[in-house]
Amino acid sequence: MTNQSQIAVKIVLDLWNSRVKATNEIFDKLTDEQLMQEIAPGRNRGIYLLGHLTAVHDRMLPLLNFEKQMYPQLDEPFLAKPDKAVAEIPSVAELRGYWKTVNEKLAAHYSSLQVDEWFQRHTSVSEEDFAKEPHRNRLNIVAGRTVHLASHIGQLALIK
Repeated sequence: MTNQSQIAVKIVLDLWNSRVKATNEIFDKLTDEQLMQEIAPGRNRGIYLLGHLTAVHDRMLPLLNFEKQMYPQLDEPFLAKPDKAVAEIPSVAELRGYWKTVNEKLAAHYSSLQVDEWFQRHTSVSEEDFAKEPHRNRLNIVAGRTVHLASHIGQLALIK
């Protein structure tokens, strides 16, 4: 791989790591009670965003062809349904633990990849489509999820 590929991977991973760190700082600062509050009247609660982000990051494990999803039980309450549509959800403490574990797993996998492996296809694109659209690779997934995470950081910052 070229030096430019190494630089591109470093840029994306540095952005990812900085957004995860910023999110961790917000979650660490907020109490469990604050996470039960709505971002704004009639909007998602902080706990929902914690569960949602955890579920999205958890689904990255198989999408990037690393390993199976660890917490598939989070899909229904935090991806398939809106906040408060599912009566029984994990506690804030459980979700905090899942969040930490998922991001530690992702970080371990990220650090084990060689630069050229970042430009391989992810599991939701076929080999045929990837041949036509090589930008649909692992690095693109991380870039997209970084933007997703950044948008929710803005919401979390509204919790007081």
